[in-house]
Amino acid sequence: MDRNNWEDLKARLLAIGTAQVTGEPVDEYLTRSTAGPGAGGRGSLFFSVGTYRVRLSLADVSPVIIHHLGEGRTELTVDGERFIGTLERPALHCPRQAYITITPSCIFSCRYCNVPVLKGSRKTIEEIENLVESVKGTIDAISLTSGVLESIEEEEAYAIEVVSRLTRFNIPIGVSIYPTLQTPARFKEAGAIEVKFNLEAATPELFAEMCPGLSFGSIREILRDSVRLFGRGHVFSNIILGLGESDANMEACIASLCQDGVIPVIRPLNPTAELNEFSRPDAARIKRIFRYLDAALRTSGLDPTMALTMCPACMGCDMIPGRE
Repeated sequence: MDRNNWEDLKARLLAIGTAQVTGEPVDEYLTRSTAGPGAGGRGSLFFSVGTYRVRLSLADVSPVIIHHLGEGRTELTVDGERFIGTLERPALHCPRQAYITITPSCIFSCRYCNVPVLKGSRKTIEEIENLVESVKGTIDAISLTSGVLESIEEEEAYAIEVVSRLTRFNIPIGVSIYPTLQTPARFKEAGAIEVKFNLEAATPELFAEMCPGLSFGSIREILRDSVRLFGRGHVFSNIILGLGESDANMEACIASLCQDGVIPVIRPLNPTAELNEFSRPDAARIKRIFRYLDAALRTSGLDPTMALTMCPACMGCDMIPGRE
């Protein structure tokens, strides 16, 4: 499949977000999220065509049908069109990475996120080490994310200890938590090579509405400082597409981040938690913003294919220029 055809297909699939599974059992290909808007669902699958990849959540009814022929061989049908591909086995959460949620619970209540309701238990450092050990021959990176168990500062201290312990694996480590002003330098010293601090919304006003009690301005400042420490193209920020922003809002946010050396990760909204009456962005909008992102990255000399960890290296949930 050529790149243009893949872009069209992936935008359509991300606009739907789900798949109904038929055929042979898919248990060994399933992964379940414990963080972010997808937390607590039935699980998801990674469908790939060559080097291209998309992640779809399981549903009883969906316009996307994944028919598993066995041993990962798959036929995907959408809108009457059939595509041949494979199911990828996840290492931990996604292919080729140990993507681990340190604390699957949170004291904050972002409106798009299920994690505060799930109240999961924090993993011990020994549990995390054992998880990485169990997949170390099949991964290229370790990626860590976390909610906030007690306080932002306490979570940072715990995550730093986790990073320090995991450096013994000699595998690139990326980290994504809610940061303090000191977080980038502390993670750098601990041994992380990339960081992802999420603005989540395209404007400060939307952020205040969606994430009460947290600071858009602080994250923006911390992202700039992170680029100085980790380098251009090794700092990322998730922005959710579909919270009520205009295309102009999203484009301005993308341009500003790229100018600062931050790679935006544009995540189509998964309407869960308090936003279950919202709609996912349609395929046309996903492609339109993807093309703007591609142009903005090129203008700023940023190349997402150089990313070693986290979402830009996975590209299952987002359209990543250079990898798509």
